Amino acid sequence: MGLVNQIKYLTLYKIIGTAVISRQTRKSLRHYRLPRGWREDILAPPLRIGAYTQQMIAKHYLEGRYVNGVKPVAWVTSGAPIEILKALGYYILYPENHGALCGARKVAQEISEEAERDGYSIDICSYARTDIGTALSGKTPVGKLPKPDLLLCCTNICQTVLYWYRVLADYYEVPLIVIDTPFVYEEANDHDIKYVKRQLESSIEVSEGIAGRSLNFKRLKEVVRASKDAADLWLQCLKANRRKPAPISVFDQFIHMAPIVEKRGDPETVDFYARMLAEINRRVENGVGAVKHERKRVLWDNLPIWYRIRFLSESLAEHGVAVVASTYTNAWGELAPLMDVERPVESMAKTYTYPILNRGTGHKLRTMESMIKAYSLNGAILHSDRSCKPYSIGQMDQRLKLLNERGIPALLLEADHNDPRAFAGEQAVSRLKAFVEMMEA
Repeated sequence: MGLVNQIKYLTLYKIIGTAVISRQTRKSLRHYRLPRGWREDILAPPLRIGAYTQQMIAKHYLEGRYVNGVKPVAWVTSGAPIEILKALGYYILYPENHGALCGARKVAQEISEEAERDGYSIDICSYARTDIGTALSGKTPVGKLPKPDLLLCCTNICQTVLYWYRVLADYYEVPLIVIDTPFVYEEANDHDIKYVKRQLESSIEVSEGIAGRSLNFKRLKEVVRASKDAADLWLQCLKANRRKPAPISVFDQFIHMAPIVEKRGDPETVDFYARMLAEINRRVENGVGAVKHERKRVLWDNLPIWYRIRFLSESLAEHGVAVVASTYTNAWGELAPLMDVERPVESMAKTYTYPILNRGTGHKLRTMESMIKAYSLNGAILHSDRSCKPYSIGQMDQRLKLLNERGIPALLLEADHNDPRAFAGEQAVSRLKAFVEMMEA
C-alpha cells in the first residue's frame, strides 16, 4: 500500500499534476485577460502575480489528494507555530484557509449545512462549520482533503479552535497538540514566554514520533528564516500602500495572503512575495492605483467577507474609495521582527504569543490609530463579524473613539466572513453610501 501511494504521489502530483498546473499558469500569463465583467472604468487590472497565487494554491491542494502514506499530515490552526512541523517534513493543512476558499467559491453555506444537519449550531464559527461539514460529507471544491495524522491547535486566535479541534481529533482518532498562549493585556512577561516555549519543546517529541524522524535544528533554522523573510516581504507589499494612489487594495491583499498563511516557511513563498513586491513597485513607479479615481482612503478591520469581496470592492471604488490597509492582513507581517533564526524555539514562543487576537482591544485601537496616520486614511470599516467574536469585541467603542477623538468616520458593517445568510446586500450598499457621504461632509 505504501508503494502504491508513493507511485500515485510521484506520477499524479509530482510529474503530471505539477506539469499541467505550470502549463496553465504560463498560458494565463501569455494570454492575460481581465476577469469576466471586470469594471475597468473604476478598477486597475488585477495583479499578474495572481496566476502564481492560483498555481501555489492548486499545487498545494493537489498534493493533499495524494500525500497520505507519503508524508505525515498535520491540520493546524491559522495562528499555530508550524515551523517545527515544516522542519519535520509534514504536509500542513489549514482548515481555516480551506474554509476561506469555500467561502470565496461560494460553497461554504452548502457545506456548513452538512454540519448543521448533524447537530452543530448555526451560531458556531462558519469556518468550523465549513470544515466539520467537509469532514462529515467529503464535500470540498478542491476534490479531497488528506486525513490528518496530527492536529495542532494554538489558542492565540480564539477559544473556538480548541473545541473545534477536539471534534476533529475525536472524528479522525488522531493525537491533538494544544499550545496554550497566555492572553497579553499589555506585555507578555518572561514566565509567559517560558510557558509557551516548554509546550513547543514538548510538542517536538510527539511530532517526531508521528513523523518517524528526529528534528534537525539546522533545518528548523532554515524554515524560520524562510518564514521571517516571507513575512518581511509581505509587510513591504502592504507598506507600499502608503503611497498615493495606493497600488493595491485590501481586497487584493485578501487574495494574495494565502501563501503567507498556508505556505509559510517554504522558499517558494519568499520568491512569490519578492515577485509580488516587484510588481507593486512597478505600479508605484507608473502611478497606477488600484482604484482609478482614488479620492478617499479607508481601513478595513477584521476578516474579509469572502463571498462578497468583488461586490464590496466595486461598491466602494464607484465612489472613489480605496481600502488600502487592514488590521487582518497586517497581522501576518507585523510580528516578523520577533523571529530570531538563531533562537528558533524561543523566538517562536514569543512570536506566536503576540498575534493581534491574543492582545487587548486597546492594542487593536492603537494599531488602527497608527495605521490611520501611516496610510493617511479618511475612514474605517469595522466588519462586525458574526463568526469571529474575539476580533469583533470592542468595535463599538473603537468606532466611537476613532470618531470622537480622531475625527475619523467609522462604519460598523455587520456580516459573517463565510456565511452569506448573515449578509444583507441592499442594506450594505445603503450603509456604505452613507459612510462615504460622512467622509465627504
